Parts: sequence; C-alpha cells; structure tokens
Amino acid sequence: MFGMSVFQSVLERLKAEADEDGAADEEQAPSTNIRGLNGGFVSNLVSSGMADSSAVQRAYFDMAGDDMLAPAKPMAKPVIPDHLRRIHPEQVASDLAFTDNETPQGLADKRRRFAAENHPDRHHPDFRANATVRMKIANMLIDEAQRRLRVTQRN
Repeated sequence: MFGMSVFQSVLERLKAEADEDGAADEEQAPSTNIRGLNGGFVSNLVSSGMADSSAVQRAYFDMAGDDMLAPAKPMAKPVIPDHLRRIHPEQVASDLAFTDNETPQGLADKRRRFAAENHPDRHHPDFRANATVRMKIANMLIDEAQRRLRVTQRN
C-alpha cells in the first residue's frame, strides 16, 4: 500500500475484501450506459462489488487519518477591511485623489484601480453592501468629473 494514493489503496483493499468474501461474482453485470461515462467502468464496479457504498465508506474511514475525521473547526468571523468602512462621498473622493489636471484616460485608470480594490465580487458577502455603496459613489464622482472635463474641453 506504500507508494499508492489513498484512493488506490482503498480500491486495492476493496478488491481484497471482495475476493475473501467470495463476493466477486463471475456473472457479467448488465451493461450500463451513462452518457459521458464509460459503461465498462460502471459494469466493473457492479461486478466487483465495489458499488456497495457501505464497503466504500468503511474502507474510506479505515484509511482516513485522524485529521480527516476530526470535526471541522469553526471559521473565524471575517473582519471588514478599513477602506470598506469609508462610505461617505467625501471619503470616497479622498480615496480617488482627484487632481486639477485629470484626463479622460486618467479618470478611466482611477475607475479601474478603484474597482480592483473595492468591487463587491472581491469581498466577503458580509461586506458587499459597503463595497457596492463605495463603487456607486466612485462611479458617480468619476462620471461627474468626466462630464466636467468634456465641458471644459469644449470651451
């Protein structure tokens, strides 16, 4: 069993148990056609007795280490990042760090950098509301800056 994966050793053990119990029946199992799965694989499982889930479970738990059988540790409650606490328009504008000489490309870059750090999909579900508020405010501020830039460039 050394040099084998856990899965391989479980299969070997199941084969050995099937041979000892005389469970290996010489009859050909009926053909099983499952789309996308080789029917021979399923037939071999059924004919060798490995389709018996109790034998598989028993072998799995016999081979599993103590660390695999230990109860799961409770997950620590995630901590909200400091920047997601800043949801007032003045704070978001400060984070965007607008200057007097913004360009359309510079504003687009600010939007991408801000989204990379603040997009709701990048944060824990508990913090997505704050991230959404920050993104809405940032998009509003950047859109307004772009509008003002277009007006200034026309004049």
